[in-house]
Amino acid sequence: MRYGFTTGSCAAAAAKAAAYMLLTGREKHEITITTPKGILYHARMEEISRTEHSVRCAVRKDGGDDPDITTGTLIFAEVSWQEQKQEKDCGKPQILITGGTGVGTVTRPGLDQPVGSAAINHVPREMITREVEEVCALTDYAGSLLVEISVQGGEELAQKTFNPRLGIVGGISILGTSGIVEPMSEKALISSIEVEMKQKASGGKQYLLVAPGNYGLQYLSGHFPFDADEAVKCSNYVGQTIDFAVNMGLKGILFVAHIGKFIKVAGGIMNTHSRDADARMEILAANALRAGADVRTAKQILDAVTTDEGLAVLKQTPYWTDTMQLVAQQVEYYLNHRAQGQLIIGAVLYSNAMGELGRTTQAERLLENLIKERKTQL
Repeated sequence: MRYGFTTGSCAAAAAKAAAYMLLTGREKHEITITTPKGILYHARMEEISRTEHSVRCAVRKDGGDDPDITTGTLIFAEVSWQEQKQEKDCGKPQILITGGTGVGTVTRPGLDQPVGSAAINHVPREMITREVEEVCALTDYAGSLLVEISVQGGEELAQKTFNPRLGIVGGISILGTSGIVEPMSEKALISSIEVEMKQKASGGKQYLLVAPGNYGLQYLSGHFPFDADEAVKCSNYVGQTIDFAVNMGLKGILFVAHIGKFIKVAGGIMNTHSRDADARMEILAANALRAGADVRTAKQILDAVTTDEGLAVLKQTPYWTDTMQLVAQQVEYYLNHRAQGQLIIGAVLYSNAMGELGRTTQAERLLENLIKERKTQL
């Protein structure tokens, strides 16, 4: 299946081309950027327009074979002199990034960007900054540039997403952690998870590290003595990953997982995709009540739109520690229920805002076994 490119990659490519045209005065119909995944993106520019102080152009979003509502949408970047045109210099340029028409605004806490900011996540912001700085270095420009990202029909598209519920108003979010969109054929994705697990097992692995997504892989490599490529990415398929491990005769698996996905596992949900199940706040609130929280606290958690926001409410109460212990216990119960005693299984739970939140009882044992196994294979 053919992969595509994220809205973040489109925004970065458009911004790079617009910056090039502004700083050189020459037209640019194609541009190449490097995605965080390391894959080159060769983008074609559309709807190029100029003023005395700015250049605007667009890249048409290509989601590949992934069924994405933004595929075919024009992602615009307008690059302009900030305040006034500055002369060439050998210092570092200032790149200011904002959202225009069709890009949402964050109105609730707990998301990737602070309240009041354009919903352009941190990885796309880093990509835009890096690509525009590359053009500035090429042209010896060290002044300030303003980059405004906008999306054709973004406000209408946003109504088909979770943005309104999350408190992002006025448009879509500019997203992406790898820069590419990997096709979401469920059958193909599940098969790829099984193949990767088999490869590791055939290489002598009896214990596996598993992370649901890119954030989990990053957290793993930043907080444990393992590289991200030592883990299997299971996406939303927690239950099927456990089934594969049992069928392969593995001895144990350790999940390193963001609470936003694994709070669902604490409710027995083994496919964590939002189209299949949510109940994040309901499960968190129920465990807070079990820990002794009052009804007012539970209602505040239920009103939260992200787990980080719900956790922030809980953190202000005396029930934080007990609730996290209960969540970890429930995660462990349902992981073991799925594994049916056929392997040692555990989880480390974390959030981006608060770091590690808890570990199941077998997590330490699994980490020790993983480290021992790693040493024997070096």
